[in-house]
Amino acid sequence: MSPLRENVAYLQGLVDGSKLDTSKDEGRVIKDIINALSDVADAIENLDDRQTDLESYVDSIDEGLMDLEEDVLDVLDGDFTEVECPDCGEVVCFDSSILDDEDLIEVTCPNCDAVVFVNDYEDCCIHEGCGEDDFCDKDEDD
Repeated sequence: MSPLRENVAYLQGLVDGSKLDTSKDEGRVIKDIINALSDVADAIENLDDRQTDLESYVDSIDEGLMDLEEDVLDVLDGDFTEVECPDCGEVVCFDSSILDDEDLIEVTCPNCDAVVFVNDYEDCCIHEGCGEDDFCDKDEDD
């Protein structure tokens, strides 16, 4: 029990033990003040419980944000390659390890979904048989 709740209970006991005449104005006022104090004590205990829950929730969010920050910093410390999208001009960043990957990997623009990089240099150009080492300026209809 909280100290405030104990004090309210003590006052309630004093009033009950003193045989306060609640038919008179003074007795009703004192009884109502004690009832109001009891309501305040209930509200404060409720707020304290909610504050404790909120602190726990904020702590868990803080831990999650620290983990996310570590992940983001790990990514930002990595080696990246930037390529400009031939269709929309958006700069696309990707992990440089893709350049040496043995599997065929296509990097697409997140803005327009155009292929901006293919790690297979023989078929680097999207136009079959072009032989360009990068994307050529041919129209797709050519």
